[in-house]
Amino acid sequence: MTALPEVDAAHGAAAEAIAEALAGYGACRVVGLFAPLQRRALGSDLLRLRDEGALQAASVGRDKMRVLRPDIRGDATLWLHDPRCGDAAREFLATLDGLRGVLNRRLYLGLREVEAHYAAYPPGRGYARHRDRFRDDDARVLSWVSYLNEDWNQADGGALRLHMEDGPIDTLPLGGTSVCFLSELEHEVLPATCERLSIAAWFRR
Repeated sequence: MTALPEVDAAHGAAAEAIAEALAGYGACRVVGLFAPLQRRALGSDLLRLRDEGALQAASVGRDKMRVLRPDIRGDATLWLHDPRCGDAAREFLATLDGLRGVLNRRLYLGLREVEAHYAAYPPGRGYARHRDRFRDDDARVLSWVSYLNEDWNQADGGALRLHMEDGPIDTLPLGGTSVCFLSELEHEVLPATCERLSIAAWFRR
């Protein structure tokens, strides 16, 4: 397979289709879940927070082992539950929490909460190959990325590369699209030629 299975959320029953794709393949691309107006509101909120200095350079590792390694991970982030985030961020979390309920019923994953943060990658920065599920903590079950970029094209780069059993699959960060995948899958963010805006989220048990 050269591309992820695609779910068109605009046609309804999105959560059921996402669950089917996850059960069969472990990942899918989602379009139409967020209206253009909502996506633009999220992008504006992220840029406002960036300009206000609210985003902080992201670290790698956990707890006392957390360190800044821009050669490994180059984004700046802010958790969406931060009170400085706008209404669009809260609406985004509510949408994913609605998905959480359906995914639990369909896949019996025991998902209890959703966490998410804004992420801005400057030009030339990426995130080296890794897993979202930590070795000593299996709370993260599903990973989700929503893209907020406008007018993105292939020459801009910045693809999300999922390392699937049958080979790597690259998905460009096109505005209005999302990717959902099992948190145990290895993946990486390839550098882009311009700023890359997204939201990264995790369904946790």
